[in-house]
Amino acid sequence: MSNAWGRYAILLAPLPLLLLFVYVLPFLGVAKWSFTDPEPGLGQYVRVFTDETVRAVVLRTVRVCAIVTLASVTLAYAIAYNWVFGPPSRQRLIEYCVLIPFWISVLIRAFGWLILLRNNGIINSALMDIGIISRPLPMVRNEFGSIVGMTHFLVPFAVFPLASAMRQVDARVLQAASGLGAGRMRIFWTVTVPMTLPGIFGAAVIVYVFALGFFITPAILSGGRSVMVAEFIYLQLFQTVNWGLAAALSVMLLVVVVILGFVLYKVVRLDKLFG
Repeated sequence: MSNAWGRYAILLAPLPLLLLFVYVLPFLGVAKWSFTDPEPGLGQYVRVFTDETVRAVVLRTVRVCAIVTLASVTLAYAIAYNWVFGPPSRQRLIEYCVLIPFWISVLIRAFGWLILLRNNGIINSALMDIGIISRPLPMVRNEFGSIVGMTHFLVPFAVFPLASAMRQVDARVLQAASGLGAGRMRIFWTVTVPMTLPGIFGAAVIVYVFALGFFITPAILSGGRSVMVAEFIYLQLFQTVNWGLAAALSVMLLVVVVILGFVLYKVVRLDKLFG
């Protein structure tokens, strides 16, 4: 038995060693900067809560991530519902539509939305051509553009846990509700939604965690006018050279992600969430 455990340990050793050298040690260095740069103490963490600029960036990030999470989970629920309960032809189409975005670069998608949403872009031009609007709508270089681009990117990540939760719904329960006279909408709201709440919660946590670290999409679609935490960290590192504040924000961001992951682990069974 001991020899078998020894062989397993040798096979598994590269993974924890890789995590140690690639993630743990660099993070300890970042944490050290947050307490020592420019001078030892908790000054940078105090600044996160007291500096108006930093606080505005944090609150904007929380708000945008919440809106993106709500929009992504709502759209993903509709997609997952049709994927699981729809006819086979619709299921195949949705499957392609969910999987194909994973093959497209986030940079390409961001620039695609920039072309669609800018003042002389396809959407504004089409709306003005048919007379719905007289001047372009400000849909990019602002917070709205970031929300649209982030939602588009994150919807597929919410579809999978929702679809997994829906596949675990016992069809006999739905048939029993129908046999008792409940209509489709009542079955949906009183049976399907409550039974898929773990999937909804899991999808929301996954999307929110992804959204917290978004950098490229908000930077391109907001044009620097709606800076979020990840972009603000970049600016502190490479423009203002305030590594201590950037490190403090990075540590706090990681702490929030760990807390959300712990809550997800405690509330939702991961084997049920991902099928």
